[in-house]
Amino acid sequence: MAESLVVQSKVREMFKQLDCNTGSDAVDALNAEVERIVKRAAERTKENGRKTVKGADI
Repeated sequence: MAESLVVQSKVREMFKQLDCNTGSDAVDALNAEVERIVKRAAERTKENGRKTVKGADI
């Protein structure tokens, strides 16, 4: 992954609000999951003959 898709400070802040600490690999794992979701949404969009990603694709 070249670039982060999530804002690390916001993720850490949310975990803190939920009374959790953030492991050193948590943000990287979350970023990988977001990348997987985005790619799958793009695939579904194309499978449905569209170029616009909709909420249902996610």
